[in-house]
Amino acid sequence: WGTIPILGVCLGHQSIGQVFGGKVISAPTLMHGKTSEIRHNGIGLFQNLDNPFLATRYHSLVIDPDTVPPVLEVTAWVEDGTIMGIRHREYPTLQGVQFHPESILTNTLVAQTNAQNGDCSP
Repeated sequence: WGTIPILGVCLGHQSIGQVFGGKVISAPTLMHGKTSEIRHNGIGLFQNLDNPFLATRYHSLVIDPDTVPPVLEVTAWVEDGTIMGIRHREYPTLQGVQFHPESILTNTLVAQTNAQNGDCSP
């Protein structure tokens, strides 16, 4: 994974968290087809995006914020502290997002910018 860009979306995001030592737990609130304001640190996938931006969520599980391993950094979150983005510190092209950038309810610029910043094709 050090040379190939990887973007985990939703379950893929959760899997990245778990593979590196985090714990996946039930979300504080079920989010099925709902939008949220996503806040971020402007790094990686989030370069050049509005802060916050609106994105669609479809999930009932999340990475437990208290178990994020040191090799991962939280790059995005929502108001209640739920993690919306992670990135590997040593392999920065290994990233995950809990929200769905491909959803029609997510700002289209988000999906396009994520593809460009992550050096991946949609």
